[in-house]
Amino acid sequence: MCITSSANAASGMAVSDECKLKFMELKRKKTYRYIIFKIDEKAQQITLEKTGEPGESYEQFASHLPENDPRYGIYDFDFVTEDNCQKSKIFFIAWSPDTSRVKAKMIYASSKDRFRRELDGVHYELQATDASEMDIHVIRDRAN
Repeated sequence: MCITSSANAASGMAVSDECKLKFMELKRKKTYRYIIFKIDEKAQQITLEKTGEPGESYEQFASHLPENDPRYGIYDFDFVTEDNCQKSKIFFIAWSPDTSRVKAKMIYASSKDRFRRELDGVHYELQATDASEMDIHVIRDRAN
Protein backbone atom coordinates (compact mmCIF):
# COMPACT_ATOMS: atom_id res chain seq x y z
CA MET A 1 0.00 0.00 0.00
CA CYS A 2 1.27 3.45 -0.95
CA ILE A 3 1.09 6.28 1.55
CA THR A 4 0.34 9.53 -0.23
CA SER A 5 0.44 13.20 0.55
CA SER A 6 -2.89 14.98 0.67
CA ALA A 7 -1.23 18.30 -0.19
CA ASN A 8 -2.03 17.61 -3.83
CA ALA A 9 -5.68 16.84 -3.22
CA ALA A 10 -6.92 20.17 -4.59
CA SER A 11 -5.78 19.21 -8.09
CA GLY A 12 -7.31 15.75 -7.63
CA MET A 13 -3.90 14.07 -7.71
CA ALA A 14 -2.01 12.86 -4.70
CA VAL A 15 1.77 12.48 -4.90
CA SER A 16 3.18 9.17 -3.76
CA ASP A 17 5.83 9.42 -1.05
CA GLU A 18 8.07 7.37 -3.36
CA CYS A 19 8.04 10.28 -5.85
CA LYS A 20 9.29 12.73 -3.24
CA LEU A 21 11.85 10.24 -1.88
CA LYS A 22 13.32 9.54 -5.33
CA PHE A 23 13.52 13.27 -6.07
CA MET A 24 15.42 13.87 -2.81
CA GLU A 25 17.83 11.03 -3.70
CA LEU A 26 18.46 12.64 -7.12
CA LYS A 27 18.94 16.08 -5.58
CA ARG A 28 21.07 15.21 -2.55
CA LYS A 29 22.84 11.97 -3.39
CA LYS A 30 22.95 12.13 -7.21
CA THR A 31 21.58 8.56 -7.20
CA TYR A 32 19.76 9.13 -10.51
CA ARG A 33 20.32 11.23 -13.63
CA TYR A 34 16.59 11.54 -14.26
CA ILE A 35 13.14 10.54 -13.03
CA ILE A 36 9.96 10.16 -15.06
CA PHE A 37 6.58 10.44 -13.33
CA LYS A 38 3.16 9.53 -14.62
CA ILE A 39 -0.38 10.08 -13.45
CA ASP A 40 -2.32 6.97 -12.58
CA GLU A 41 -5.83 8.17 -13.42
CA LYS A 42 -7.55 5.24 -11.66
CA ALA A 43 -5.63 5.76 -8.42
CA GLN A 44 -5.80 9.57 -8.76
CA GLN A 45 -2.11 9.70 -7.95
CA ILE A 46 1.21 10.80 -9.43
CA THR A 47 3.53 7.80 -9.43
CA LEU A 48 7.10 6.93 -10.32
CA GLU A 49 7.51 5.46 -13.81
CA LYS A 50 11.27 5.28 -14.40
CA THR A 51 14.62 6.35 -13.01
CA GLY A 52 17.86 6.71 -14.95
CA GLU A 53 21.32 5.73 -13.78
CA PRO A 54 23.81 8.58 -13.09
CA GLY A 55 25.75 7.81 -16.29
CA GLU A 56 22.73 7.98 -18.61
CA SER A 57 22.50 10.78 -21.17
CA TYR A 58 19.88 13.42 -21.83
CA GLU A 59 19.04 11.61 -25.08
CA GLN A 60 18.31 8.43 -23.10
CA PHE A 61 16.02 10.41 -20.79
CA ALA A 62 14.16 12.00 -23.73
CA SER A 63 13.76 8.62 -25.46
CA HIS A 64 11.75 7.32 -22.48
CA LEU A 65 9.08 10.03 -22.79
CA PRO A 66 6.12 8.51 -24.66
CA GLU A 67 5.29 9.88 -28.09
CA ASN A 68 1.54 10.26 -27.44
CA ASP A 69 1.16 10.60 -23.68
CA PRO A 70 2.05 13.34 -21.17
CA ARG A 71 4.61 12.84 -18.40
CA TYR A 72 6.54 14.86 -15.86
CA GLY A 73 10.30 14.54 -15.99
CA ILE A 74 13.15 15.62 -13.75
CA TYR A 75 16.60 15.83 -15.29
CA ASP A 76 19.83 16.65 -13.42
CA PHE A 77 21.93 18.50 -15.99
CA ASP A 78 25.70 18.66 -15.40
CA PHE A 79 27.71 21.25 -17.29
CA VAL A 80 30.89 23.34 -17.18
CA THR A 81 30.59 27.13 -17.05
CA GLU A 82 32.68 29.60 -19.04
CA ASP A 83 34.78 30.00 -15.87
CA ASN A 84 35.49 26.25 -16.04
CA CYS A 85 33.32 25.47 -12.98
CA GLN A 86 31.44 22.17 -12.79
CA LYS A 87 27.75 22.87 -12.11
CA SER A 88 24.49 21.00 -11.95
CA LYS A 89 20.95 22.30 -12.51
CA ILE A 90 17.73 20.35 -11.98
CA PHE A 91 15.10 20.71 -14.69
CA PHE A 92 11.39 19.96 -14.33
CA ILE A 93 9.94 19.12 -17.74
CA ALA A 94 6.20 19.00 -18.31
CA TRP A 95 5.93 16.81 -21.41
CA SER A 96 2.55 17.10 -23.11
CA PRO A 97 2.70 16.13 -26.79
CA ASP A 98 0.08 17.61 -29.12
CA THR A 99 -0.91 14.03 -30.05
CA SER A 100 -1.98 13.20 -26.46
CA ARG A 101 -5.62 12.69 -25.50
CA VAL A 102 -7.25 15.99 -24.52
CA LYS A 103 -8.35 14.57 -21.15
CA ALA A 104 -4.79 13.44 -20.34
CA LYS A 105 -3.35 16.85 -21.25
CA MET A 106 -5.94 18.56 -19.03
CA ILE A 107 -5.20 16.28 -16.06
CA TYR A 108 -1.44 16.84 -16.35
CA ALA A 109 -1.86 20.61 -16.81
CA SER A 110 -4.14 20.95 -13.78
CA SER A 111 -1.82 18.89 -11.54
CA LYS A 112 1.52 20.36 -12.64
CA ASP A 113 1.91 23.44 -10.42
CA ARG A 114 1.05 21.71 -7.18
CA PHE A 115 3.27 18.72 -8.02
CA ARG A 116 6.11 21.04 -8.98
CA ARG A 117 5.87 22.78 -5.59
CA GLU A 118 6.34 19.41 -3.86
CA LEU A 119 9.75 19.10 -5.51
CA ASP A 120 11.85 21.64 -3.65
CA GLY A 121 15.13 22.30 -5.41
CA VAL A 122 14.14 22.46 -9.07
CA HIS A 123 16.08 25.23 -10.83
CA TYR A 124 14.25 25.46 -14.17
CA GLU A 125 10.90 24.44 -15.58
CA LEU A 126 10.13 23.67 -19.22
CA GLN A 127 6.81 22.99 -20.92
CA ALA A 128 7.24 20.90 -24.08
CA THR A 129 4.71 19.74 -26.66
CA ASP A 130 7.31 18.35 -29.06
CA ALA A 131 10.95 17.24 -28.85
CA SER A 132 12.35 20.51 -30.26
CA GLU A 133 11.01 22.46 -27.26
CA MET A 134 13.15 20.38 -24.88
CA ASP A 135 16.16 19.73 -27.09
CA ILE A 136 19.55 19.50 -25.32
CA HIS A 137 20.42 22.94 -26.76
CA VAL A 138 17.38 24.44 -24.99
CA ILE A 139 18.53 22.83 -21.73
CA ARG A 140 22.11 24.10 -22.20
CA ASP A 141 20.96 27.65 -23.01
CA ARG A 142 18.66 27.77 -19.99
CA ALA A 143 21.35 26.41 -17.63
CA ASN A 144 24.00 28.97 -18.64
